[in-house]
Amino acid sequence: MKHISIIGAGSWGTTMAVLVAENGYDVTLWVREKSNMDSITKERENKLYLPGIKIPDNVSISNSISEVVSNADLLINAVPAQFTREVSKKYSKYVNCDVIVNTAKGIEIGTYKRMSEVLREELGDISIVTLSGPNHAEEVSRKMPTATVIASENVNCLNDVKKIFHTDYFRVFTHDDIIGVEVCGALKNISAIATGVCDGLGYGDNARAGIITLGLMEMSTYGKFLSAKRATVYGLAGVGDLVATCTSKHSRNRLVGEKIAEGNRFDDIKKKMRGMVAEGIQTTNAVYEFSKKNNLYMPLTEQAYLVLYKNKDLKEAISDLLKIE
Repeated sequence: MKHISIIGAGSWGTTMAVLVAENGYDVTLWVREKSNMDSITKERENKLYLPGIKIPDNVSISNSISEVVSNADLLINAVPAQFTREVSKKYSKYVNCDVIVNTAKGIEIGTYKRMSEVLREELGDISIVTLSGPNHAEEVSRKMPTATVIASENVNCLNDVKKIFHTDYFRVFTHDDIIGVEVCGALKNISAIATGVCDGLGYGDNARAGIITLGLMEMSTYGKFLSAKRATVYGLAGVGDLVATCTSKHSRNRLVGEKIAEGNRFDDIKKKMRGMVAEGIQTTNAVYEFSKKNNLYMPLTEQAYLVLYKNKDLKEAISDLLKIE
């Protein structure tokens, strides 16, 4: 694997491009917006999504998805979860490689599919690896110590994939439970929104700890239903990512919760996020519907759904959570 192509030039896709390029690989980064592509090409910096980080010369920038995909020895999917099917459908006929690494964290609305399932349906016979963990682009891009997990049903490809990402500051651990890794990566965002609400209301550390614990229980409930391994939930991709996302100033989902608590409207919140996506908003919808269809007891997800989609009063929602036996 010499040439790596990354689909999506948000903060995480750009961070992956920088990391992989500095590991000695030739990288092509697909940028959807032509104006942003022109800016990155000229400035060698993604000022829109990852300001202050220089992009190495061995990263090529392109707006042609067919060109980006057809020349790749390995693909990285770094578009948001709810756009993964749409975008992968567009490039499926150009794929010539054997492995795609998914970094999107979410559950697809309507189908309730995990991202590896979506990619499998659109790309067919290809090894799918999911990379997930407590990994904020703002820290990884500045070479702060970070650990992550890669998981796949095809464990034979994991060591080769690990070499692409592993550095002295970005430590990669292999795992065979892709279901658990993807469930944890998706559901922790629901907890982060709820935590942000509590923080925005000034409820303090005790409330935050309660929300995180309840979120951990729901990750376990959902994962168990899908045959995920219990140890995954209590590992780096589970509780590790949950704690990081619920407590970090870099968490978009936590920020959404804070802004909701402050009385901001969704449209205004989106503007403040400069086009960045908080995956937890739509994942809450998908997970709530799935839990109701399958009789899963997930009170935190239910209250988050009622607040986000049914305009339930925040304090009433929290009061109802406190009544849980």
